[in-house]
Amino acid sequence: MYRAQCRNHGRRGSAQAAQLLAVAADRAASHAERVLVRLLRAAGITGWELAYPVAGYVIDLAFPVQRVAIEVDGWAWHVTADRFVDDRRRQNALVNEQWALLRFTWHDLVARPAGVVEEIRSALKANT
Repeated sequence: MYRAQCRNHGRRGSAQAAQLLAVAADRAASHAERVLVRLLRAAGITGWELAYPVAGYVIDLAFPVQRVAIEVDGWAWHVTADRFVDDRRRQNALVNEQWALLRFTWHDLVARPAGVVEEIRSALKANT
């Protein structure tokens, strides 16, 4: 896709296609996850991985060395009963595997980004 974008640079729609490629390149599953990634990068926090598998589940963002998992809970995704139940099962599996779990909402990420970063730093410190 990148090569096709390069071949069509400057053509109609090229700028929008470049933006979509940039968004897709970070592997984040949602806009909220991309906001979290930007916060972590701006804070200089490293050692994280997106879509990290643990105990048969995929964690939104994980710090594998410290065993800290972060889930970004969007209202649209978590609105069904099945997804609600799956979230609880995932959380229990992570706890049983000795992972610390932090959950953040869109509101957390945009209204109190410094607080989110501080909570993550605190969890990383506690699990070092």
